[in-house]
Amino acid sequence: MMALDVVTSASSVPASEVFSQVVETILEVVVASNNVLVKKESFKELAAYLERIIPVLKELNKKDVSHAEGLYNAIEIINREVKVAKELTMECNKRNKVYLLMNCRAIVKRLEDTTREISQALGILPLASLDFSADIIEEVGKLRNNMQKAEFRAAIAEEEILEKVESGIQDRNVDRSYANHLLSLIADAVGISTERSALKKEFDEFKNEIEHARLRKDQAEAIQMDQIIALLERADATSSPREKEIKYFSKRKSLGSQPLEPLQSFYCPITRDVMMDPVETSSGHTFERSAIEKWFSDGSKLCPLTLTVLDTSVLRPNKTLRQSIEEWKDRNTMINIASMKPKLMSTEVEEVLQCLEQLQDLCQQRDQHREWVILENYIVSLIHLLGSKNRDVRNRALVILHILAKDSDDAKERLAKVDNAIESIVRSLGRRIEERKLAVALLLELSNYDILRDSIGKVQGCILLLVTMSSSDDSQASRDAKELLENLSFSDHNVVQMAKANYFKHLLQRLSTGAEDVKMLMATTLAEIELTDHHKESLLEGDVLGPLLHLVSHGDIEMKKVAIKALRSLSSVPKNGLQMIKEGAVGPLLDLLLRHSSSSSSLREQTATTIMHLALSTMHQEPSKTPVSLLEADGDIFTLFSLINLTGPDVQQRILQTFNALCQSPSAGSMKTTLMQCSAIQVLVQLCEHDTQNVRANAVKLFCCLVDDGDEAIILEHVGPKCLETIVKIIQSSDNAKEVASAMGIISNLPEVPQFTQWLLDAGALPIILNILKNGRLNDPIRSQLVENAAGALRHFTAPVNLNWQRRAAEAGVIPMLVQLLKDGTTLTKKHAAISLARFSESSLGLSRPIPKRKMFWCFSAPPEASCQVHGGICAVESSFCLLEADAVGPLVSVLEEPDPGACEASLDALLTLIKAERLQSGSKVLEEANAIDHMVGFLSSPSLRLQEKALHAVERIFRLPEFKQKYGKSAQMPLVDLTQRGNSSMKSLSARVLAHLNVLQDQSSYF
Repeated sequence: MMALDVVTSASSVPASEVFSQVVETILEVVVASNNVLVKKESFKELAAYLERIIPVLKELNKKDVSHAEGLYNAIEIINREVKVAKELTMECNKRNKVYLLMNCRAIVKRLEDTTREISQALGILPLASLDFSADIIEEVGKLRNNMQKAEFRAAIAEEEILEKVESGIQDRNVDRSYANHLLSLIADAVGISTERSALKKEFDEFKNEIEHARLRKDQAEAIQMDQIIALLERADATSSPREKEIKYFSKRKSLGSQPLEPLQSFYCPITRDVMMDPVETSSGHTFERSAIEKWFSDGSKLCPLTLTVLDTSVLRPNKTLRQSIEEWKDRNTMINIASMKPKLMSTEVEEVLQCLEQLQDLCQQRDQHREWVILENYIVSLIHLLGSKNRDVRNRALVILHILAKDSDDAKERLAKVDNAIESIVRSLGRRIEERKLAVALLLELSNYDILRDSIGKVQGCILLLVTMSSSDDSQASRDAKELLENLSFSDHNVVQMAKANYFKHLLQRLSTGAEDVKMLMATTLAEIELTDHHKESLLEGDVLGPLLHLVSHGDIEMKKVAIKALRSLSSVPKNGLQMIKEGAVGPLLDLLLRHSSSSSSLREQTATTIMHLALSTMHQEPSKTPVSLLEADGDIFTLFSLINLTGPDVQQRILQTFNALCQSPSAGSMKTTLMQCSAIQVLVQLCEHDTQNVRANAVKLFCCLVDDGDEAIILEHVGPKCLETIVKIIQSSDNAKEVASAMGIISNLPEVPQFTQWLLDAGALPIILNILKNGRLNDPIRSQLVENAAGALRHFTAPVNLNWQRRAAEAGVIPMLVQLLKDGTTLTKKHAAISLARFSESSLGLSRPIPKRKMFWCFSAPPEASCQVHGGICAVESSFCLLEADAVGPLVSVLEEPDPGACEASLDALLTLIKAERLQSGSKVLEEANAIDHMVGFLSSPSLRLQEKALHAVERIFRLPEFKQKYGKSAQMPLVDLTQRGNSSMKSLSARVLAHLNVLQDQSSYF
């Protein structure tokens, strides 16, 4: 049978459809591989291999395959394995993440098998006999080799988790901390939140997989899943406290109330004690492992019971016996814990102490014992004992509470619900040193729980006691008190209390006079503590800057890090930032940033952030005061900017943010000039293609700032077509609204050079700009800025020097859009729109189509088209750009009422295009009907000299027409007289000429 017949025989489907189906399945795998929940990189690797097969299949589809030997087997294998890959991919899209992780070894094995099978199928494709090109045959050969050598393995983290799971199951590990740690590793590996509710949801879904396994009658998998669940359900997050409580009491009530004696088989024949690790010898008898090993090491090779010779190399763990012993121990311990509780209420101190000692031992043995103690609600009793008159009782109670609270949110939550619990613990802070030490350690542990952290700081006198402890000496209790204060500082209330207790003054004293390790401790506190802006200002006023800058110059790198972290925190307040600049902090910071290599990347990042804070502070200066400059020397500017190319993304971002801030400070003019001179544009053009969005966004923002009134020659030197393509691409694809607005700002701020306009058109910028303007009416400051910049960018396409560009823009619907922007845009948007409309209008007269002359028998011809009131011919929006046809005159007149002189000036320029040259009579009539002339007269008194001057020239032309001179002359007299006295020389002369027209001055007046 021929290959083609074989390929199509099964379903009578043409070979072309078979190839198409395989290609379609491959594409489905490629798309689905992006959404798999585990082993994403492995699936993407397989998808990449499969994509490389598609061109081969498409080429096969063009060939006559009817006589191609071996094609059937190859296509059958590829089709089968691609379907396998699709099934596996879909499975890994839908199944529970934890389940997939537990099966990741099997998944990678299936991936590897599929890849190998497809590789072998490629090897039997008859490419040569089908006249494939040598290049395709070579490419298929490379693909085969790559697929044959491909190795899909579980990641190191995944293998570690699987090994821990297997070890935990084998060793019957029921330790809660082990399960918590394991669940945390699993959450990190599969990308889920470690928040309790998220973990429980994922765990519940994982348990459902057992039911699926049973429905599939896969008993082996179901047993394995049961074992994993039994291990993980010991974790805190896998069941609620209420669920644990129900499960515990159900089991405890089934045990009875009396402990059981150990069975005889539990005892080791050698030690006569209950065994912990029973092992079976070659004689079949069981002994404690350590006892029998000592027996052998002492030289005896005989069985202690039968005296037969033993094979000393054979010691088999007796898991069944060990499990029975552990169950017996757990049963008795559970009963003992339940029965001890009433003894804590005894009036006999010795009995209470004995009970507490036993309870402490149990809690220290296993975390399962601690959980049982918590579930038996011992916490209430222990808090009650903190009111005991006996110091030893109180101390024991504090120790046990600390053991229970450590790493247990359930214990902390129960403690939080006990009336006066925190107050009882805080009272111990004021007692003898041993009790004080235990109390502060317990409070430190409790402060890791949000609800309790707030409660601790609000207990009257607590903060004062802690401040006193933290300053007393350098003991562990003092360090615990300091750390506890750091935790409590997340609350504004607590920080206020610390300030009242003179805690910050104490920090400053020890930072200046303490030993090196004390300085380190104090600097760390300043770095970590959460302060209000007020307290940060107070610290700087307390002369903290000097000691911290001294630590910056310290030889120890860790000392530098904490000092910089503290400076970074303090510098976040603008008032502090300015003060730090004045006191000389910039030099040491720059020196630190320049000298430390990538081995101290975190130090560099903190330093760069501090410098950025200082730069931001220069934006908040009072105009009446002498400006403070961050970088006064050009050399410092050059050096700092040069670091952009020598550092990682985090530092690059901070340096760019620094210069963005400085370009908005009082020294912005000189800063922008210096940056232009140090080839900043060239660097920023390159950074516009940076992979890290935050770096690119800040580079685009600075680029936008520098091209605004920047040196045209420098911009022309470094901004080319590729750069503009990149900017347009950012506008199209970035999901960062600020970056898009800045990128559009670059286009808006570019010099009006014809080659820029052509490059922008080639890059497809015009339709993108129009689309933004079309969808831009939103109450969002960033969106408004984007629309402003887009309106400004349009001027590149509206200049009257190139009618083709104007026509292209008009045909794309620009003019109606500009008119709409006059109505609902911001003031700046209205200004940009008016400028573009003025430019369009300058071309209108030459584009207005003459009215055709009527021929003989005119009474039988069609009526003539209406002529334009201003231009005299036939006008249209898209062909002659006529303002009247676009209904733009009214909106332009409305803009004259804007408070911004720039918007008024732009709108006035557009309106004045209607009265140029021979259009004076007709244009003035249009302006009068729109009430524009009243505004022009009003502008004669404007505080803006430019607006005054333009209005004066307009009025001078309009008043040449008697009817307008008569109607508006009187209202213009006083402003004109004022201009003859206060205006500049040219305005004085022109004002006098207009007044002469109005018969107010003689032509021989001295004003001329």
